[in-house]
Amino acid sequence: MRREHLSTADLEAKVSLAEEEIIKNEILPVLKQNIEPALQPVKRELVLVVDYVPGNPLSVHLSRKRNFAADIPDAKEIVIDPEVTHSKHFRTETQTQRGPATDLTVRFPNGEVIAEKKAADTFEKAVKKIGTDRVRQVVEQLNLKFCKVPVISNRRDEKYGSSQRPLGGGWLLITHSNNKMKKQFLDKVSKELNLGLVVEIKK
Repeated sequence: MRREHLSTADLEAKVSLAEEEIIKNEILPVLKQNIEPALQPVKRELVLVVDYVPGNPLSVHLSRKRNFAADIPDAKEIVIDPEVTHSKHFRTETQTQRGPATDLTVRFPNGEVIAEKKAADTFEKAVKKIGTDRVRQVVEQLNLKFCKVPVISNRRDEKYGSSQRPLGGGWLLITHSNNKMKKQFLDKVSKELNLGLVVEIKK
């Protein structure tokens, strides 16, 4: 069995990503459901800082300083994408016309070609090759969505969750789209990041 040798920094990065995923997927929904309603009587802005030390009781601090994160060098805001509301009458929605599953090819300037048996696999592999964080930035900047869902999101959609593929770090890639939509998305990412991709759909 081949063992993966990781540096201390790599291990810390992996642990941090796993912890952030727990916070996004497990803790933030609880805060939104329970804490947000409980704060409604509070009429002034405030910041609650939760100090968590394993094995010790939680410590909560209150601050009126809205930019407190500027004083903490490694402070990172963790935000979950808003929940998408879909029509309950599925048949009345515009259906996504899917093309053949094998006709999507992505060519990189270095000569690498991604052309998996299924277009969704090609799409996923291309996004990972470009870099999840870089593509997510483009998704946010251009508000790119499939079926109302951000193409890369940190929320499992209630309706299209089965077509969202994990990319690591709590991010999910929705593949529920036809190949023309996938091509248009990759073309926009390529243009925004100046990647020089050639995305082709077989005729």
